[in-house]
Order: sequence, then structure tokens, then C-alpha cells
Amino acid sequence: LLKIDDGAASDPENGFIVVTQVGSQTFGIVVDAVFHTEEIVVKPMSTKLRHIDMFSGNTILGDGAVIMIIDPNGIAKALGASGSSAHDMAGDAAANQSSSAEQTTSLLVFRAGSSQPKAVPLGLVTRLEELPADKIEFSNGRYMVQYREQLMPLVAMESVTIASQGAQPILVFSDDGRSMGLVVDEIIDIVEERLNIEVGGSSSGILGSAVIKGQATEVIDVGHFLPMAFADWFTRKEMKPSLHSQSVLLVDDSAFFRNMLAPVLKAAGYRVRTAPTAQEGLAALRAQTFDVVLTDIEMPDMNGFEFAETIRSDS
Repeated sequence: LLKIDDGAASDPENGFIVVTQVGSQTFGIVVDAVFHTEEIVVKPMSTKLRHIDMFSGNTILGDGAVIMIIDPNGIAKALGASGSSAHDMAGDAAANQSSSAEQTTSLLVFRAGSSQPKAVPLGLVTRLEELPADKIEFSNGRYMVQYREQLMPLVAMESVTIASQGAQPILVFSDDGRSMGLVVDEIIDIVEERLNIEVGGSSSGILGSAVIKGQATEVIDVGHFLPMAFADWFTRKEMKPSLHSQSVLLVDDSAFFRNMLAPVLKAAGYRVRTAPTAQEGLAALRAQTFDVVLTDIEMPDMNGFEFAETIRSDS
């Protein structure tokens, strides 16, 4: 369709198809490779190029590269009016039938720990990954991977073993700057189904069972697994310091204790600035506002009590 080659797939054995839906019409776009997802700002097409239906706009990446944005509506239009009209008639019939029925949900179906299929609402899943096993690291008593310039903890469901070789399928759940990888054995399919949990869950991490594609399927409780990655997932929005976190001035003449306590405070969500002497601490206080001052008591020149008295007496 784009007329940039002869239409032959570069690697027919390992090709990718982007499944796209426009209205009631579903089609697959054959692509050579999938790199990653990215949040972008869409810039309108030049007036000289707006007659090309295949593209809806472009964007400029961080490295200055210009990327064209494909318009699925343009592709649907290029597939031909006859095909789309037939799809529209079928779609109208399906819409009329489904309007009286219960709303369907996109579900990701997978296997983890047993042959019994499991499912999770697709809207909760940020990405599906197949990570090389040699990229999985063991640190601090748990498995994790370096993912998008951050450490992402891996959580394995019961009876799931993390691969030591080959590729490891992972469901990535992300919210507000941090991610968890749920380790699974196999990703099966993405389906549209009515999500009716007919039998309540009897084990932790399972909401219950539903019939999905004619088979009893366990629907997992994502909320059970998130705190396994970050214990405070539901109590604090993020671990990294933000503009809303409280600031601490840590004053201690011992470099050992400064280096020991600063990471503890940062991990608790504070923004931390350190000072090796009371005088430098006072200079920092005059330059900016802190929510909390944490000070050593025994310091040369000015001890902690004198330091506190000086702070209180200085308007």
C-alpha cells in the first residue's frame, strides 16, 4: 500500500502483523519489525502532502528524526469500498445484536503455573514482553530486569518458574512511573468476551472463574500482585522524588552517616539535601525552604542543640 518496496516480506517466518480495527472493519498491517511504544505529539501534515490518505501526520523524536504516522482510516479506504460496505452491513447487524446484550471486554488469555487458562482485562496491561532469560537479574532476594532505564521487579504466580534460558513471557503493568512484570508461561490470545465471573475465587490472586471462548478460565486479581513488586503501590503514588514530596535537610559531620541515611530518606519518598556542617546547613536554609531538618547532635563548631536554637531564633 505504501509503495516503498515490491510488497514482499523481508522475513516471512518471523513477521509481525499489527491488527487494526476501523469501525467494524478489522485488518492486519504487515510490518517488518516492532520497536517500542512511545508517547508523541502529532504534528499536522504539510499542505503539500495532505492529499496522501495513508498518513495522518508526523512527529519529531527526541533525536530529531521525523516519523510519519500511518492513518488506519486511509488504509481502510484503500482496501476498497465493496469490502468495507459488506463489513458495515455485518457490523450493523452485530451492533444491533450486541446492543441488547451485556458489554464485552477485551481480555488477555495466558497460561501460568498450570494448563488451566487465565485471563486479565487487556486495559490493565501496559505491554506484552518476551525478555531474554539472560537479561533477568537476581538482586536483593528477588528477580528483576532493567526496563526502560529503571529496575522492574518480576512477580511469578504460584508454580511458575522463571526461565533460565531462552525467552521469558512477561505481562507489564505500569502506573505513575513504575512498573511490575508478571511472569507467565505462555501468552495465548486476546479475545472479546462478556466477563461474567460465575464461580468465586478460592485462592489468593484469583477473582474467580468465567467461561471465555467456551473454556473455564481463571480471572486473576492484579491488585494482589502489585504490592509484591512495591509494598506501597496503593499507599504512595511513586518512589521517585516529585515536586509534591517533602524536602529534608540532613546535617551531619560524618560522611559515613550522611551516605547511609540519605538513601534511606530518598527511598521513603523525600527529596534530600545534605550538609557536612551546621554553618553550611544554615546557608542552605537561607537559600531555600525545607519541610524538615534532620541534624546530628555531636558536631564540631556548632552542635545540634545550638544549631536548632540558631534556626529558631532566625526569622
